[in-house]
Amino acid sequence: MKDFDIGTLVAVLRELLGPWLWVSLGVAAVAAVAFLYVVVRDRGVVPSRLVWSEVVAIGGGVAAVLITQRVTHSGFSDLGGPIDWVLLAALFIAGAIGTLIAAYAAFGLMCGGSRRRTVHAATPRADGYAPLARQASPRL
Repeated sequence: MKDFDIGTLVAVLRELLGPWLWVSLGVAAVAAVAFLYVVVRDRGVVPSRLVWSEVVAIGGGVAAVLITQRVTHSGFSDLGGPIDWVLLAALFIAGAIGTLIAAYAAFGLMCGGSRRRTVHAATPRADGYAPLARQASPRL
């Protein structure tokens, strides 16, 4: 395996996951569309929702690795060459990113809009002090 290309990676993933590769890609596509809908609807990313999604994403990365170990009937002791470790890291990262996107979309769809609104400051007082505009804290 001197040459590494994307075709090799897809072939290895298809061999490892079988039909679950296409199921997971379909779920990822639906989550990506929902994520884009939530981001466009909220006109940006809500930070608190993103943080909670990152927490969930760690579990998704671990679950992706464990599911792959289960589906392939192999264990961590079977990891031999560097490509195995690269693939394991790629599975964790892909699972974490997919879970992050899906969790953010799910949180956004469950909680509705972010209800961002800016409360504009009143006219400046006689001493020239004008209170800063406040932004309502977004909900998760």
